[in-house]
Amino acid sequence: MNMTLKTIIKQIPLGPFQVMTYLVACPHTREAVLIDPAGEENKILDLIQAQGLKVKYILNTHGHSDHVLGNAKLKEALNVPVCMHEADDRFFSDPAVREKSSKELGLPPPDPADIRLKDEDIIEVGTLNIKVIHTPGHTPGSVCYLIDGNLFCGDTLFVGAAGRTDLIGGSLETLLESLEKRLIVLPKETMVWPGHDYGDTPTSTIAREMEENLYITDFILI
Repeated sequence: MNMTLKTIIKQIPLGPFQVMTYLVACPHTREAVLIDPAGEENKILDLIQAQGLKVKYILNTHGHSDHVLGNAKLKEALNVPVCMHEADDRFFSDPAVREKSSKELGLPPPDPADIRLKDEDIIEVGTLNIKVIHTPGHTPGSVCYLIDGNLFCGDTLFVGAAGRTDLIGGSLETLLESLEKRLIVLPKETMVWPGHDYGDTPTSTIAREMEENLYITDFILI
């Protein structure tokens, strides 16, 4: 019997900003998490059903509205909690921040999370251990999720680029520090799954980004 089944990963570009939404599931139990539901909820629900998955959590990489667009409807449809880092849950609950973010992105900011995450938290789903890595810079509470050698980066790291820092709560200096101290220290073979398909491929590796990503080669590895 083959006990080394690979983690199930479905990458789907959705919503007005074509955010990469991810379904990640344990191959043994079919228990899953939904990362950054970006709208088109029926398409997500159809995929969950077709794959025979049982979603346990909705995980947001950060609080920008394009990445949380499907939170409310899918939380209700799946009867699962929404999880976000505590810093972004606090930040995007501030009325002034909500107003500014709505104007910047043209979409409503997130409702309060059901579970506030902290750096280094471990979320258990089937046989998967999902590690929360706090990577501020794009937003104060941006995180990446490390799952069985796969890094789901949201808008912290793209293929060949990194998240913009000109939106409210952003900081280039903080983002570069996150890349240097939290991400490029990971094993070089770690798979990079970005929040948008802005590069020449929809995935990458830490090794490739250390060779080709100007944010890393020109600002960090100099």
